[in-house]
Amino acid sequence: MRRLARMVGSTARVTCLITALAAPSVAANTDIDRCHAGSVDACYDAIRHSPSDPSLLSGLGDALLRANRPADALRTFQRVATLAPNTPGVAAKISAVQAKLSAKRPPGNASTRPAAADAASGKRYSNAAPETQSH
Repeated sequence: MRRLARMVGSTARVTCLITALAAPSVAANTDIDRCHAGSVDACYDAIRHSPSDPSLLSGLGDALLRANRPADALRTFQRVATLAPNTPGVAAKISAVQAKLSAKRPPGNASTRPAAADAASGKRYSNAAPETQSH
């Protein structure tokens, strides 16, 4: 510390330098705590400091589920599974979110259902004039 103080010029400058360097980690620790408490924004802030931390990503996934954003949570849990495949509980969370998403979607493709119903009823919709009509 003394050698560093001589190099910088004074102890006060070293203290300011150390405080400035430590400030982001203090904020990051606060964000980590808030992330584990369920704040989506805090999770994003903490992940900016440590983007490959599986526990933060898992916390983000849980926070996204609580915020009713299951598609985002699924992508986050899949990222956790890619980064740390042996993380306990991630496979179960992925399965639960997939089940929740599939329960929201109606069976079949939404764009094919009306066409199939119209074909069964014999109705034909077109912007073209009938061939028998003259212009």
